[in-house]
Amino acid sequence: MKMQKRNYIEGMSRSQLILLPDMLDDYVDEENEVRFIDAFVDALDLIGLGFTHSEPSDEGGRPSYDPRDMLKLYVWGYLNQVRSSRKLERECHRNMEVAWLMKKLAPDFKTIANFRKNNVDRIKSVFKEFVSFLQDIDLIEGKLASLDGSKIKACNGRKRNFTKEGLALKLKRIEERVDRYMKELEQNDGLDDRDEDDDDDEDDKELIKKRNDYLRAKLEKLKKSKRELDEVRRKMEETGKDEISLTDPESRLMKNNGKIEVCYNAEMSVDAKEHIIVNYDVINETNDEQQLAPMSKDTKEVLDVEKLDVTTDTGFVNMAQIKDCVDNGITPYLPKAKLDGSKTGGGNVPDPVSFGKDKFAYEKDRDLYVCPAGNELTLRQIKTSKGGKNTRVYSTDACKACPFKARCTGGNSRRRTVTRWEHQDIIDELLKRTRQEPEKLEARSKLAEHPFGTIKRAFNQGYFLLKGLRKVRGEMGFTMLAYDMRRALNILGTRHLLQALARLTERTVGAMK
Repeated sequence: MKMQKRNYIEGMSRSQLILLPDMLDDYVDEENEVRFIDAFVDALDLIGLGFTHSEPSDEGGRPSYDPRDMLKLYVWGYLNQVRSSRKLERECHRNMEVAWLMKKLAPDFKTIANFRKNNVDRIKSVFKEFVSFLQDIDLIEGKLASLDGSKIKACNGRKRNFTKEGLALKLKRIEERVDRYMKELEQNDGLDDRDEDDDDDEDDKELIKKRNDYLRAKLEKLKKSKRELDEVRRKMEETGKDEISLTDPESRLMKNNGKIEVCYNAEMSVDAKEHIIVNYDVINETNDEQQLAPMSKDTKEVLDVEKLDVTTDTGFVNMAQIKDCVDNGITPYLPKAKLDGSKTGGGNVPDPVSFGKDKFAYEKDRDLYVCPAGNELTLRQIKTSKGGKNTRVYSTDACKACPFKARCTGGNSRRRTVTRWEHQDIIDELLKRTRQEPEKLEARSKLAEHPFGTIKRAFNQGYFLLKGLRKVRGEMGFTMLAYDMRRALNILGTRHLLQALARLTERTVGAMK
């Protein structure tokens, strides 16, 4: 058969001699991102940041790797979706970018993993240094930040997590199966004792014997499972917890994209100018109700500004947290739901067409509410919650003869009540700001939700490799640093970032002299 000549672009022969560049530096062009990673890490004061082995040891034995090289390797890895220590070890042997960055060093995976494990508490300091650098080159404005939280899967399978209710149900099912198998064994023993001369009797006895062996094996497995679950229950009783995870004890069951999974809750704040992440945290609480003030104050401290506007969603709504923000020079912008009573009522509101709390006008001078029918609701009592929150309760005796009674109280309650927090003026001012500046609230989803989508999809970092709250915080630090570095590289490019870093370093050295 005659072969036709192929009209394709063809590669060179594998036996052809080739001349490779003499210098390792020739393998990496001037715009390669590894040049910026190298320069940025070299500019850090790792001794001041507290990295292990950041000062050479005079003791005998094998020298340690320079923590700068190990940090460069991890920054490159998280920037290129290579987080595993084993994969990073492999890249050291085959990737020319990594070979250039590491100067042909190839530490084993245990050494690589130990560096991350031993320095997880220092990663946030590196992240803050990079945020400060981006602020110096005007990629961060520091006026408006958006907060958001998202669930990140923990290194703990669903089957290795137990709640009190789920554990009790599992034990009950095991006990039921054990009872059922025991009864069947007793029945089979009775059949096996029959004395018959039938030729089929031997076959029946053989089948019964096989079935009994199977049941005994199942019983042994069930008893082993029961012992393990009893041990889990004992740990629960000792710790007083309602939930326990066996692989990662600090992870928790959380709702994640419509599923119940074992997760951590990652928090971030994003600057409005170039969508740079300026602060982050990882918690094991299932919601964000206690995170508004801590995240906002930390963000303000990182940015080193006197005032900061913060926008977020209803998940962060918490009256005490809002007051804490205002007291610390932070101006929050939150949706009106849960704040003005238009959805939560603020009284006995029977259906959507009823009069919500937002229909009642408050007169500050007289300290009373006026209802839609013109009746005055006066202060009747002050309730104090366990947390010390004082709530003022207003009501009127005019409800009985009111024509709107059916729509306001539903006809079942004698009178309508309206509650007011003692610091409600702060909430009223917040609602006023939200109405006057709706664009800040509308910007929230564009600012805070997009980075989480990029991290989970493009970076493939929607799950943690490490275990324990302290370690996953360090791991999240690498992820946030990688995201910000990618944003900066996309906006300015490697060359401009290197020039900006060089100018900043010169100014710093000059100031020290």
